[in-house]
Amino acid sequence: MSTVTIVLLVILAVLILAVVALYFLGKKAQKKQSEQQAQIDAMKQTVSMLIIDKKRMKLRDAGLPQMILDQTPKWARGSKLPVVKAKVGPQIMSLICDEKIFDSVPVKKEVKAVVSGIYITDVKGLHGKNAVVEQKKKGRFKRFVERAQEKAGAKPVK
Repeated sequence: MSTVTIVLLVILAVLILAVVALYFLGKKAQKKQSEQQAQIDAMKQTVSMLIIDKKRMKLRDAGLPQMILDQTPKWARGSKLPVVKAKVGPQIMSLICDEKIFDSVPVKKEVKAVVSGIYITDVKGLHGKNAVVEQKKKGRFKRFVERAQEKAGAKPVK
């Protein structure tokens, strides 16, 4: 056999091993995530709160209890996560918000929130209208791609 075929066979074997490893790691992560979701659903309760502020900030800057910082892996402490500062009853608390609903959380409004520990999973408006979430400005590349798709007929014209 020539060296080119040997090199290609080695690369193919490495790629197959990588795909198999990613498959099993993905199954394991999916199982772990479903267990965590079951725990969140078991502990959830509805609470009325006044949202003071919301930001994406690093875990150590969020003002969360020290116990949470100790339980978090070191590699995750520097990542930013959605944090909501809210007045729940007489006390002001920092809570972690679900990424899916973070943009729809109204600021300086009273809401009914579904909370599991320090994790907000759902928010419903209590008083007044729900504010319409503004869409972010699109970058140049996104606008260019959309125009190209419109011209090609791949996307309906607005």
